[in-house]
Amino acid sequence: MELNSSVTEFILFGLTQNVLKEKFMFVVFLFLYLATLLANLLIVMTIRYSQMLGGPMYFFLFYLSFADACYSTTIAPRLIIDAVSKKKVISYNECMTQTFAAHFFGCMEIFVLVLMSFDRYVAICKPLRYTTIMSQRVCGALLKLSWVGSCIHSLVQLFLVLKLPFCGPNVIDHYFCDIQPLLKLACMDTYIINLLIVFNSGAICMVSFMILIISYILILHSLSNKSAEGRKKALSTCTSHIIVVILFFVPCIFTYARPPITFPVDKMVAVFYTIGTPLLNPLIYSLRSTDIKNAMRKLWCNKL
Repeated sequence: MELNSSVTEFILFGLTQNVLKEKFMFVVFLFLYLATLLANLLIVMTIRYSQMLGGPMYFFLFYLSFADACYSTTIAPRLIIDAVSKKKVISYNECMTQTFAAHFFGCMEIFVLVLMSFDRYVAICKPLRYTTIMSQRVCGALLKLSWVGSCIHSLVQLFLVLKLPFCGPNVIDHYFCDIQPLLKLACMDTYIINLLIVFNSGAICMVSFMILIISYILILHSLSNKSAEGRKKALSTCTSHIIVVILFFVPCIFTYARPPITFPVDKMVAVFYTIGTPLLNPLIYSLRSTDIKNAMRKLWCNKL
């Protein structure tokens, strides 16, 4: 996989070099990662085996939780292991693989969130045509397009990184391999590549965020024609979606839709969308959705 590099491995600087803080982070991030896996897999298994959750919204929620679990697994284990390791070494090939996987599952999450907002828009604004528009065939096709789009996005990112020549410093000032920290190590002018990255990752974040905001504005505007009970139910569903959108997209836009400038808060912002959001997503959906809580209670209590 090494195309343009004399560097065979990188050293991850991590979040801190303080030994006591690293031990504390090991405990905290191990707990958060296990909680993320448990929460997301619980939703995945509940939707998979419950007969109560068969609509398009839960079809997309299934894949959102799956993407969250995979996204967290791409990054969190390395952070946890490095917290108790003296030498935080990652090979060149592992670094490229992590970069590809992180962008693939991160992009997949973005596309699924867009599909979930489209589903809510159709359900609330065009209820009479909902079953026709959001048929099983249409949902499957939209999901396949999301997989293909995520793969194309990640391959483009990987291609840009593979073109970078690394011929000197190999210390990545981050806790995982990502494009911006790698650009700082390249022994070439990375201005054009950074522009391409902004047009790729930054554009996906910005355009998707704008689509989501517009869809929810249209949904909220249409609620004036609904009954009080209908407004309450729609607001409850949309509120949870809007919370997820803000928590995920604001840090992503801050990271990827800007010039190659480093800020002290970059790594903490990355912690929020790589570790925090995959855990918050299932908690927000499960706590705010009566249907999911009832399905979990019925399915798992009967099995136990």
